[in-house]
Amino acid sequence: MNTLAVRPAQSADLEGLVALENASFATDKLSRRSFRHWLSSEHRALLVAEWAGLVAGYILIIYHPGTRLARIYSLAVEPQLRGNGIAKTLMLAGEQAARDDGRLYLRLEVSVDNTPAIRLYEALGFQKFGLYRDYYQDHKDALRYQKRIRRYRDTPQHRSVHWLRQTTPFTCGPAALMMAMHALNKTYLPSREQEIELWREATTIFMTSGHGGCHPIGLALAAKRRQFSVEVWINQTGSLFIDSVRSDDKKQIVELVDTCFKREAAEQGVAIHYANVTQNDLIAAFEAGAIPLILISTFSMDRKKAPHWVVMSGFDNDCLYMHDSDPDDGRQNELDCQFIPIAREDFDRMSCFGKSRLRTAVIVRPGA
Repeated sequence: MNTLAVRPAQSADLEGLVALENASFATDKLSRRSFRHWLSSEHRALLVAEWAGLVAGYILIIYHPGTRLARIYSLAVEPQLRGNGIAKTLMLAGEQAARDDGRLYLRLEVSVDNTPAIRLYEALGFQKFGLYRDYYQDHKDALRYQKRIRRYRDTPQHRSVHWLRQTTPFTCGPAALMMAMHALNKTYLPSREQEIELWREATTIFMTSGHGGCHPIGLALAAKRRQFSVEVWINQTGSLFIDSVRSDDKKQIVELVDTCFKREAAEQGVAIHYANVTQNDLIAAFEAGAIPLILISTFSMDRKKAPHWVVMSGFDNDCLYMHDSDPDDGRQNELDCQFIPIAREDFDRMSCFGKSRLRTAVIVRPGA
């Protein structure tokens, strides 16, 4: 009698994985190069099921650095061996691997007409939380499922925030602001023209290199001009982002921009709280109908220590949830960047930037 064993994939499994993939899928297949990448990559679990000494199935789960999210990227079972419980065994082993890695949520996408897979996922406790149109190469839609793989403490509170991808490397702030404004007022329509216009209004002009990022007060003023109500939290009174600029001439310009933003905020009646914004402050604003934009450091995600604006899209007792406008194209798709769970104990560390430990947020509300 043949027995089924699940173990971590090894480089010697490459040929078996490629053969299994080609036998299992007509489209959306992982290439040999992709398997070679995932066999040597970190931030993933790649498990194979052995049946009679052969690779009978595999599951690939991706862990997103800096978050508590895991995603089932691919699952396949040898066609002639389906019906033997191999997929369920791989799913349970993959879930345990993600749990052991400290993940709180496990997500997946499945074709709307893949009834056997949908039946399995729902039997394993996955809950449908979205639909993605035209997801696959054959243009079929995908259902989005997720499962809380650690104990529920309460029900997540989410806000309907349409996700946007930034179209340049330096417009995370405008993309975040457009997401918030559209969520609060559906008549506000984001566009690339708006993205660049918002950046021109809010930029600090210079950063460490290249184009400048967006100043929190600059973003607040841009929202104010579009008839939204705003307030800003900043935990320091000096010029922001000055430490990231090396040239004295550029430092003077950054200081001038900072001064101008603060003067205009006073003239426009934009409230600025010179204090640390807490998780409770953000949650209270969210519960009251506002949408916070939060500056984070990307260090825990990509080790680059870059400032990056994200949008708060939900919370529960364990996590704050974020929309991130900048997928890592080599590792993520846009679904990975929506409702990203950031554990409470990780959030405070992530939401500080630079040597000065800058902590800042822009709270956007409907109405001027």
